[in-house]
Amino acid sequence: MRRKPRIPPAPLPQRDGVDPVRVKLPHDGAWATVRDHLVERLAAGPGVIDAMLRDGRIVGADGVPVAPDAPFEPGTFVWFHRDLPPEVPVPFALDVVHRDEHIVVVDKPHFLATMPRGSHVTQTALARLRTQLGIPSLGAAHRLDRLTAGLLLFTVRPEERGAYQTLFRDRRVHKEYEAVAPYDPAVPLPRTVRSHIEKDRGVIAAYEVEGAEPNSESVVELIEHRGGLGRYRLTPHTGRTHQLRVHMNALGLPILGDPVYPVVTGPVAPDDFRRPLQLLARVLEFTDPVTGAPHRFASRRTLGAWTAYDAWDQ
Repeated sequence: MRRKPRIPPAPLPQRDGVDPVRVKLPHDGAWATVRDHLVERLAAGPGVIDAMLRDGRIVGADGVPVAPDAPFEPGTFVWFHRDLPPEVPVPFALDVVHRDEHIVVVDKPHFLATMPRGSHVTQTALARLRTQLGIPSLGAAHRLDRLTAGLLLFTVRPEERGAYQTLFRDRRVHKEYEAVAPYDPAVPLPRTVRSHIEKDRGVIAAYEVEGAEPNSESVVELIEHRGGLGRYRLTPHTGRTHQLRVHMNALGLPILGDPVYPVVTGPVAPDDFRRPLQLLARVLEFTDPVTGAPHRFASRRTLGAWTAYDAWDQ
């Protein structure tokens, strides 16, 4: 059995909790220099790669800047930091619920992405935590949507990350969510919702395929209701994209503040933090795969549409 080639450790430190970009030079190709390959591969714009090379911002595995005329060497690696556009700070605290030598559990606010992706890079839970806690090796064991608040599990040691990720993959984590949505006495609850959910790449909304074999399952319970609103407990038994939002919408109970279901609304300004999605990852429960200890964590956050509707609906 052929072993994968070892990837050298990054020779550049993280910047604002974000790892440097790693590029492996392919084993085949007709490029004369590293510069020629990066210009073609990265499509960074006229002169960008030349300026980075000139300033010594692209380095090899030894940390030494790559020369502008360095020859192309198949199979080697180079690293650099991207120039990131300014991001609007998410003005809400990222609360640490639990921390030990293996894991960190946090209570994420609405509007904060889990991991760097697209236009959200430094303003993510992972980047902020790495800086806040001084743990550059921190990694996410699972994800929450940017618009969803609540409990997130991170791992401290990279070699243990797979064990915790496997818990989620094998559905050995008990998760409970809370949501605020319209109350309809004609919708019988509790009930188990099963359907086949698909999400096409590049399309915001997921959708259900009628008649297809179910690939998603959620239990929906009404906790209490008043004034035409209900507070619901949602227990997903699978983890499809937007599953709880899709299932609640299918029941005719779309979650308050949802910009996608039932209708995709227009883009919101980056500094508009009004009317957050009323969905909260309330409970996370599992047996630690490394220590064997039982864990049960509960979010201390509340959903504004239930506790202070007028303030939420500004």
